[in-house]
Amino acid sequence: MTVARTWSVGLTGVLGAMVEVEVDIAAGVPHVALVGLPDAVVRQSVDRVRAAVTNAGASFPQRRITIGLSPASMPKQGSGFDLALAAAVLAAAGVVPAESVDRLVLLGELGLDGSVRGIRGVLPAVLAAARAGHPQVLVPAANADEAALVDRIEVLAASTVGEVLAHLGGRAPLSPHVRGPLAAAPAPPDLGDVVGQSAGRRAVEVAAAGGHHLLLAGPPGAGKTMLAERLPGLLPPLDEQAALEVTAIHSVAGTLPPGTPLLTRPTFEAPHHSASMAALIGGGSGQIRPGALCRAHGGVLFMDEAPEFPRAVLDTLRQPLERGQVTIHRAAGSATFPCRAQLVLAANPCPCASAAGDTACTCSPLERRRYQARLSGPLLDRIDLRVDLPPVTRAAWLDGLAPPETTADVARRVAAARAVARERLAGTGLGLNSQVPGRLLRERWAVPRAALALAERALERGALSVRGFDRVLRVAWTLADLSGRTVPGPDEVSEALGMRLQRAAA
Repeated sequence: MTVARTWSVGLTGVLGAMVEVEVDIAAGVPHVALVGLPDAVVRQSVDRVRAAVTNAGASFPQRRITIGLSPASMPKQGSGFDLALAAAVLAAAGVVPAESVDRLVLLGELGLDGSVRGIRGVLPAVLAAARAGHPQVLVPAANADEAALVDRIEVLAASTVGEVLAHLGGRAPLSPHVRGPLAAAPAPPDLGDVVGQSAGRRAVEVAAAGGHHLLLAGPPGAGKTMLAERLPGLLPPLDEQAALEVTAIHSVAGTLPPGTPLLTRPTFEAPHHSASMAALIGGGSGQIRPGALCRAHGGVLFMDEAPEFPRAVLDTLRQPLERGQVTIHRAAGSATFPCRAQLVLAANPCPCASAAGDTACTCSPLERRRYQARLSGPLLDRIDLRVDLPPVTRAAWLDGLAPPETTADVARRVAAARAVARERLAGTGLGLNSQVPGRLLRERWAVPRAALALAERALERGALSVRGFDRVLRVAWTLADLSGRTVPGPDEVSEALGMRLQRAAA
């Protein structure tokens, strides 16, 4: 037989699309033509496949070979097509039966020595193959546990081309891979390490309970980074769907930790302030990769020294934070990534960042205003909680005050508050107070007017925008859930308003 076909998967963002690999072998001058919008990596796969097949002990056909990747209009990127190309060529040459690869999905990069190497994006690729109804997928052994997360398809794993050929030829069939038990996630940093800073600890608890964005401002050493790093530990474990989404994003990005096929805990991303717009949001000149915001989906994006980030880079966060997803457009196409993450910003009060506080500050009032203005008003308007952290006192640090609550203690309150919010929001498709639209807040869960007196005065004098008023209501509901109240009262609204206006007043 001179024509054979098999299947592989191309990725667009975190979504897989089936790619049919067809091979025709005809008489003529030995030549390989690869068609179907391959990128440079896919075009180079011909040389990798030829060397790998030869070094595996098989004979690469010296004839005119035409390889078609369908759909032809979809760009093909990455090295994951190598194994499918090799199998289809050998099936067309009669080295292996054509029917053995006709419905098989093959993923993997080939080494010149005939090894089958791991690739990015195996989980979304296998999910696409299962949705398309394919019965089996053959993946590199390094990606076998990740592929086996999908229950609706049989996973075969191979380390070399020789093993693949023996399986396809029926000489040594591969056994379906069975995923082992998941390793326990490492323990997150404990909130009990943070001494003092009762306002900061309260803000982190409220942020965790309601999914609110947070700004921490204070001098160096006040504990801003420590508090931000402990926020993921207060969040509940990811449910099954969220875990698969987060794992798929990190698989595509190539940041899935070794030996961890499934991410079950909220992630923590902390890009450096020199990060570009593409590094923060996503992009790239070739295949579109998710940025730090997308990798923080379901977890926390922490931006330390936030005013040091370019203002244009920070302002790109505004729309994705509202929508919970980001679409990146390129000339060759577009990719959409989920990015429903909690944003935590940390900022010093001024450029000199004196650890002694305002008493030792050498900055002029104009310099302080310019520094704080690097965080634009539209971005700050999307931050629910803004907290100023004072320097840690000697008494809190050295005099052995009452030990602070641990992460486990606070996480129990957070879980209880989230359960109350889920019960109230049942049937709306929402799960957190931070996600509730303002219209529903005002119409379905109206707060008594008497409790809103302070917030209404702040709105009237321009200290709050309409968006800010709705965000105060969301935080007030979170505070009510934490305190066990069925509806926010004046105390909850007052505390929510104070957490929002504190930084503005400073």
